[in-house]
Amino acid sequence: MSNQWRRYLFWFAHEHVDFRLAELDSILNLFNIKLKTIYKPKSDPYWIVELPSECAVQKIASRSISLRFCMELWGNSKDVDILHKNLRSKAEEIIKPYFSNDKSFKIIVETFCKHFTQNEKIQKIETFSYLPFQGTVKLKNPDTTLLYIEYYGLDPNAIPEKPYELFFGRWIADGQRDLIQKLSLKTRKFIGNTSMDPQLSLLMANQAQVKRGDIVLDPFVGTGSLLVAASHFGGYTFGTDIDFLMLHGRTRPSRITQKTRGEDESVASNMEQYGKGSYYLDVVVSDFSRPMWRSDMRVDSIITDPPYGIREATERVGTLKTHPVIEEHQAATHIPSKIVYGLPQIFQDLLNFSAKHLKVDGRLVCWFPLYRDHYSEGQLPNHPCLFLIGNSEQVLSKYTSRRLLTYKKIRDPLDGDAITSSNIVDFREKYFALGDETRKERRLKRAEERARNKEDWERSNRESTER
Repeated sequence: MSNQWRRYLFWFAHEHVDFRLAELDSILNLFNIKLKTIYKPKSDPYWIVELPSECAVQKIASRSISLRFCMELWGNSKDVDILHKNLRSKAEEIIKPYFSNDKSFKIIVETFCKHFTQNEKIQKIETFSYLPFQGTVKLKNPDTTLLYIEYYGLDPNAIPEKPYELFFGRWIADGQRDLIQKLSLKTRKFIGNTSMDPQLSLLMANQAQVKRGDIVLDPFVGTGSLLVAASHFGGYTFGTDIDFLMLHGRTRPSRITQKTRGEDESVASNMEQYGKGSYYLDVVVSDFSRPMWRSDMRVDSIITDPPYGIREATERVGTLKTHPVIEEHQAATHIPSKIVYGLPQIFQDLLNFSAKHLKVDGRLVCWFPLYRDHYSEGQLPNHPCLFLIGNSEQVLSKYTSRRLLTYKKIRDPLDGDAITSSNIVDFREKYFALGDETRKERRLKRAEERARNKEDWERSNRESTER
């Protein structure tokens, strides 16, 4: 295999667009791969890059969830005649080495934002008959697969007559999109109201650079979706959560058709379902605001989705009583009372914990909810030991979104180090406060509309009487 730099096309799934760069940067850093960017549009589903070897392409594809496929780019143009002219001029140089009498091949026609019939695809394929093809056509597992792609932009309601861009080249590898279906929540044994979908879970594991042998912690583990994703890449996983009933599979089922939880529903059963039982360490019922770990405990990465207080409660052990007393005869059966665990306090604890218990160069990957109109980087929590290297937005509604933050630990904490962002907005308080305002606005609008309708009805009656 040649070690000279060659041009490649990365074709992405057109969802979670804002996550592509952070995921690819993490994968490139993980494998220490140098990449030259030739063309990287902001929204279009493809990048044109140069890489030192095909092996590097295979490594990237072996991890990426955003990537649909990679191909060695032999030609691209906005005009079909120019594309064919360029391919003719270098057919012998780049194409002939992959064709011989004993090698099979096939050509796939792909389109974006436009549909071709099978006959139209065949006609497109026949325009490449001048290439030095040898061997036999084999539709399943050929030795060489060629791709011809026509790109018609992003707006399905305004499809142009001619494509914006044309691409032709040799398929190298597919990304890991099949894992989304393999780890689907629809077929997972144990899920809850806030179980993270597999695509986002795998993206988080990639941004945390989880690799074989790593120790991975989720301190708000819930039903363990993030542990499933981390274990797929070889991480040994464990977690904590304050919800005793959730960790013991005793909460109300999340599936509409399910009346009661099964006896075997647990985080452990999820890991066994995917053949990752040997990578599962354990989960512990624990209040994150009261760390229970030894000071010298270290993990390679922390991936988590802290509760926002909307669909799941944000609680910690505590009481509002001034001088609480537990009688001796109550001690054996006492269940600690809980109080609200505000989002600012959660993130202060999370960053301080990560600064202390992550290894140097380890990563914290977590979600941070916010109101889009009020977003500024000053809202994001930060710590002198943690450097923010990834910040991707997932839009939730017209007003709200959440950002996937990736921090890298750059040093161990010193005396006096602390979280330095003091203006973190409590998402839960704002959510319900604005919700009340929205409900009042809707009531006022309905009242105004009823008044207008009444006036129109009375006017109509007066005019009818006068006539």
